[in-house]
Amino acid sequence: MSDDDNDERHTLLRTLDRGLRVLETVAAGDGSATAKVLSRQLDIKIGTCYHLLRTLVVGGYVVRLSGGRYDVGPKAASLSRHLQRRSGPSPELAVVLARLHARTQETSYLAGWYHGSLVLQHYLTGAHTLHVAALDVGYSAHTHARASCRAVLAHLPPEQVAVMYEGLQLAPLTPHTITDFEQLTVELAAVRRQGYAIEREEFTPGVACVSAAFFKEDGAPAGAFAVAVPVSRFDERRDQLVVGVREAASMATSLLRTGRLGVPARFPSVRSDSHAS
Repeated sequence: MSDDDNDERHTLLRTLDRGLRVLETVAAGDGSATAKVLSRQLDIKIGTCYHLLRTLVVGGYVVRLSGGRYDVGPKAASLSRHLQRRSGPSPELAVVLARLHARTQETSYLAGWYHGSLVLQHYLTGAHTLHVAALDVGYSAHTHARASCRAVLAHLPPEQVAVMYEGLQLAPLTPHTITDFEQLTVELAAVRRQGYAIEREEFTPGVACVSAAFFKEDGAPAGAFAVAVPVSRFDERRDQLVVGVREAASMATSLLRTGRLGVPARFPSVRSDSHAS
């Protein structure tokens, strides 16, 4: 660890860090979080947890509900709206996502660049119940384990990808997550060859995802469309989902290069034993 890294750690405000973690956990709880639950989940003393919650309530970032439960407040919602307005997709790309969603009837995602990070910009839930923990608008973590990120990383210069992961540990989110950088580069090469990425239960147990990147006029990857389904029905729908995300990506690429939306010629179903998984 460098001296700069040590200096940054020493200047962190622990109270602010704890408060932000409390706010994030309250948001994830959808109105079910209590001080006792937060204290246990975040390993924060119960008295400190109450103090942080009171501070967040006074600031309008959290509201107290009946039964001692807490939920996000209007200030937090305002921050979310600002983020979505600045980092969200264009109306035209949102139309492409809506088409993908209508075609697949599955939970569909759109990811794109925001301040140098690949973030989830928008998503539409499927007709079937599917829960992907922590994955929400603005999410940018764990790029090694997400198909939408691999679809983009595969088309970046290898040296740029190497710099992105230099010195970082690839977190094992599930028993299936790739945690070796060399193995990840092999997967990215397969994605680049076949034109789409697939991951099975690497980000969330029981969920598989397929994704394809779209490109700017200069050929650089601008983002990706993805569809997530339970692994129980992924194999039977795999070819349809691959065609769906590739069509969406082609439409978005055409839009960015010509300024017009159009439906491309139908993509053939392509199977490959070397797909990213």
